[in-house]
Amino acid sequence: MVGNPDAVHPEHGKSEKTAGKGEGAVSSLREFVQEIEAWLQKSLGNPDIPERLRMAMRYSLLAGGKRIRPSLCLACGRMLGASLDALMPFAAALEFIHTYSLIHDDLPAMDNDDLRRGRPTNHKVHGEALAILAGDALLTDAFGLMASVTFPAERVVRAIAFASACAGSSGMVGGQALDMEYTGRSGVTLEELRHMHAGKTGALLRAACVCGGILAGADEARCAALSRYAAAFGACFQITDDILDETGDTAALGKTAGSDAANGKNTYPALVGLEESRRLAVGLAEEAVAALTGFTGPDAEFLKALAQSLATRSA
Repeated sequence: MVGNPDAVHPEHGKSEKTAGKGEGAVSSLREFVQEIEAWLQKSLGNPDIPERLRMAMRYSLLAGGKRIRPSLCLACGRMLGASLDALMPFAAALEFIHTYSLIHDDLPAMDNDDLRRGRPTNHKVHGEALAILAGDALLTDAFGLMASVTFPAERVVRAIAFASACAGSSGMVGGQALDMEYTGRSGVTLEELRHMHAGKTGALLRAACVCGGILAGADEARCAALSRYAAAFGACFQITDDILDETGDTAALGKTAGSDAANGKNTYPALVGLEESRRLAVGLAEEAVAALTGFTGPDAEFLKALAQSLATRSA
């Protein structure tokens, strides 16, 4: 396994802030991460991949990270009766998509970042052209992984279609486009900010939760509940990310602290202040937990605890 999960997951600490319900997320998240990392280690073994491209893909894919998206997919799917082994290729595919988005987001034409997950960004090591191609390959290969799962075909097709919509022009990429449009612009409203982040950050989290449910055979009502959970989870995650960019330090975050302000980004603290941002995060964590009313079992408790731990995360 590349990286130390304890070093990249703030939930793994046992300070007063993360004691209690937060610790429930700690153990389960670590277990999910170990399974995901082991699978990702073997995922780029195709001998037909050009070696320099493989190195660039592995550099970012295996650089650690919270692995939140595949963990959510695994937890939601298992909560509804699917096995981790059956879900894993689809869950890993979501991490492929997330990693591609980070590689491209860091490029000079976008956020022009030097650090990601505590080390130089992909283009700083492998050059811009290969970084772009590594992102392209991860995105494209992701859909092959999704198609390889062994669930009933109608569920697989539905899940792939949902993931594609969440990752594409009306979801994550659309949100990224709005982020570029809003950067350096004054007068962006809170509603515009929420809409932008619902795409850029929230859409792939929705894909993780809802696709886990779809693959497990969940009905529309349960999938809708998972979507509500993910929407609140994603908004809470983004607000705390904005707070940490302003209050955290580079070593803890694994990326350059203060980059949002330096790049003229519109953020929650910039619009409503730190205290109101914290209040909003707590409310959204509670909203996520409420969305899972009626779901039972260890995975339901993990999902609730993970949402509650977001409001006080430190990296």
